[in-house]
Amino acid sequence: MDNTDKWLVRALYVLLIIGLAIGIYMTVYKYTGNESMCLGSGACSSVTSSPYSVINGIDVPVIGAVGNIALLLILFFENRNSFFRQNGTLLFFGIALAGFAFTLWLIYLEIFILKALCPFCVSAQTVMIFIFGIAVTRLIRNPQL
Repeated sequence: MDNTDKWLVRALYVLLIIGLAIGIYMTVYKYTGNESMCLGSGACSSVTSSPYSVINGIDVPVIGAVGNIALLLILFFENRNSFFRQNGTLLFFGIALAGFAFTLWLIYLEIFILKALCPFCVSAQTVMIFIFGIAVTRLIRNPQL
Protein backbone atom coordinates (compact mmCIF):
# COMPACT_ATOMS: atom_id res chain seq x y z
CA MET A 1 0.00 0.00 0.00
CA ASP A 2 1.57 3.31 -1.05
CA ASN A 3 1.28 6.64 0.77
CA THR A 4 -1.77 7.74 -1.23
CA ASP A 5 -3.62 4.54 -0.38
CA LYS A 6 -2.73 4.94 3.29
CA TRP A 7 -4.00 8.52 3.20
CA LEU A 8 -7.25 7.41 1.56
CA VAL A 9 -7.79 4.71 4.20
CA ARG A 10 -7.10 7.17 7.02
CA ALA A 11 -9.52 9.66 5.48
CA LEU A 12 -12.15 6.92 5.25
CA TYR A 13 -11.72 6.03 8.92
CA VAL A 14 -12.21 9.68 9.89
CA LEU A 15 -15.25 10.12 7.63
CA LEU A 16 -16.83 6.84 8.77
CA ILE A 17 -16.43 7.72 12.44
CA ILE A 18 -17.96 11.15 11.78
CA GLY A 19 -20.83 9.52 9.86
CA LEU A 20 -21.38 7.02 12.66
CA ALA A 21 -21.38 9.79 15.27
CA ILE A 22 -23.96 11.76 13.27
CA GLY A 23 -26.11 8.65 12.87
CA ILE A 24 -26.01 7.96 16.61
CA TYR A 25 -26.69 11.63 17.43
CA MET A 26 -29.69 11.76 15.09
CA THR A 27 -31.03 8.47 16.45
CA VAL A 28 -30.88 9.90 19.98
CA TYR A 29 -32.53 13.10 18.73
CA LYS A 30 -35.32 11.16 17.02
CA TYR A 31 -36.08 9.03 20.08
CA THR A 32 -35.85 11.87 22.62
CA GLY A 33 -37.41 14.64 20.52
CA ASN A 34 -35.07 17.10 22.25
CA GLU A 35 -35.36 20.20 20.04
CA SER A 36 -32.28 21.78 21.62
CA MET A 37 -30.21 19.10 19.88
CA CYS A 38 -31.13 20.55 16.47
CA LEU A 39 -28.83 23.38 15.47
CA GLY A 40 -29.27 25.95 12.73
CA SER A 41 -32.54 26.08 10.84
CA GLY A 42 -34.47 23.93 13.27
CA ALA A 43 -35.77 21.81 10.40
CA CYS A 44 -34.64 18.60 12.09
CA SER A 45 -38.08 17.80 13.44
CA SER A 46 -39.69 18.39 10.02
CA VAL A 47 -37.32 15.88 8.48
CA THR A 48 -37.12 13.31 11.30
CA SER A 49 -40.87 13.22 11.88
CA SER A 50 -41.77 12.91 8.20
CA PRO A 51 -43.10 9.64 6.80
CA TYR A 52 -39.80 9.32 4.90
CA SER A 53 -37.76 9.10 8.12
CA VAL A 54 -38.66 5.43 8.59
CA ILE A 55 -38.17 2.66 6.03
CA ASN A 56 -39.81 -0.68 6.77
CA GLY A 57 -39.92 0.21 10.45
CA ILE A 58 -36.24 1.21 10.62
CA ASP A 59 -35.31 4.83 11.29
CA VAL A 60 -33.10 6.39 8.61
CA PRO A 61 -30.39 7.45 11.12
CA VAL A 62 -30.15 3.83 12.27
CA ILE A 63 -29.71 2.73 8.65
CA GLY A 64 -26.91 5.28 8.30
CA ALA A 65 -25.20 4.19 11.50
CA VAL A 66 -25.38 0.51 10.53
CA GLY A 67 -24.03 1.32 7.06
CA ASN A 68 -21.10 3.19 8.58
CA ILE A 69 -20.39 0.29 10.95
CA ALA A 70 -20.43 -2.16 8.02
CA LEU A 71 -18.00 0.01 6.06
CA LEU A 72 -15.75 0.41 9.11
CA LEU A 73 -15.63 -3.36 9.57
CA ILE A 74 -14.78 -3.97 5.91
CA LEU A 75 -12.02 -1.37 6.06
CA PHE A 76 -10.67 -2.81 9.32
CA PHE A 77 -10.51 -6.36 7.97
CA GLU A 78 -9.00 -5.48 4.57
CA ASN A 79 -5.48 -6.09 5.89
CA ARG A 80 -6.38 -8.77 8.42
CA ASN A 81 -8.38 -11.35 6.49
CA SER A 82 -7.68 -12.97 3.11
CA PHE A 83 -11.29 -12.67 1.91
CA PHE A 84 -11.40 -8.95 2.67
CA ARG A 85 -7.85 -8.44 1.37
CA GLN A 86 -9.00 -9.83 -1.97
CA ASN A 87 -12.57 -8.45 -2.09
CA GLY A 88 -12.68 -5.62 0.44
CA THR A 89 -12.21 -2.73 -1.98
CA LEU A 90 -14.99 -3.95 -4.26
CA LEU A 91 -17.29 -4.82 -1.35
CA PHE A 92 -16.63 -1.41 0.21
CA PHE A 93 -17.41 0.26 -3.13
CA GLY A 94 -20.69 -1.66 -3.49
CA ILE A 95 -21.95 -0.64 -0.07
CA ALA A 96 -20.71 2.93 -0.57
CA LEU A 97 -22.55 3.03 -3.92
CA ALA A 98 -25.77 1.94 -2.21
CA GLY A 99 -25.19 4.58 0.48
CA PHE A 100 -24.53 7.22 -2.16
CA ALA A 101 -27.73 6.36 -4.07
CA PHE A 102 -29.68 6.42 -0.80
CA THR A 103 -28.11 9.79 0.02
CA LEU A 104 -29.17 11.24 -3.35
CA TRP A 105 -32.73 10.05 -2.68
CA LEU A 106 -32.70 11.66 0.79
CA ILE A 107 -31.36 14.94 -0.63
CA TYR A 108 -34.16 14.91 -3.21
CA LEU A 109 -36.75 14.31 -0.49
CA GLU A 110 -35.43 17.10 1.73
CA ILE A 111 -35.19 19.70 -1.03
CA PHE A 112 -38.17 18.95 -3.26
CA ILE A 113 -40.71 17.06 -1.13
CA LEU A 114 -40.18 18.17 2.48
CA LYS A 115 -38.71 21.57 1.59
CA ALA A 116 -36.69 21.41 4.80
CA LEU A 117 -32.99 20.88 5.38
CA CYS A 118 -31.78 19.30 8.59
CA PRO A 119 -28.19 20.44 9.27
CA PHE A 120 -27.16 17.06 10.67
CA CYS A 121 -28.77 15.22 7.78
CA VAL A 122 -26.93 17.45 5.30
CA SER A 123 -23.69 16.80 7.22
CA ALA A 124 -24.23 13.03 7.06
CA GLN A 125 -25.06 13.29 3.35
CA THR A 126 -21.90 15.30 2.70
CA VAL A 127 -19.82 12.72 4.55
CA MET A 128 -21.38 9.92 2.46
CA ILE A 129 -20.60 11.76 -0.77
CA PHE A 130 -16.93 12.03 0.25
CA ILE A 131 -16.87 8.36 1.30
CA PHE A 132 -18.23 7.37 -2.10
CA GLY A 133 -15.69 9.57 -3.88
CA ILE A 134 -12.83 7.90 -2.01
CA ALA A 135 -14.34 4.46 -2.66
CA VAL A 136 -14.36 5.21 -6.40
CA THR A 137 -10.76 6.44 -6.21
CA ARG A 138 -9.64 3.28 -4.39
CA LEU A 139 -11.44 1.08 -6.91
CA ILE A 140 -9.74 2.84 -9.83
CA ARG A 141 -6.34 2.59 -8.11
CA ASN A 142 -6.74 -1.16 -7.49
CA PRO A 143 -5.81 -2.75 -10.84
CA GLN A 144 -6.41 -6.39 -9.85
CA LEU A 145 -10.19 -6.03 -9.63
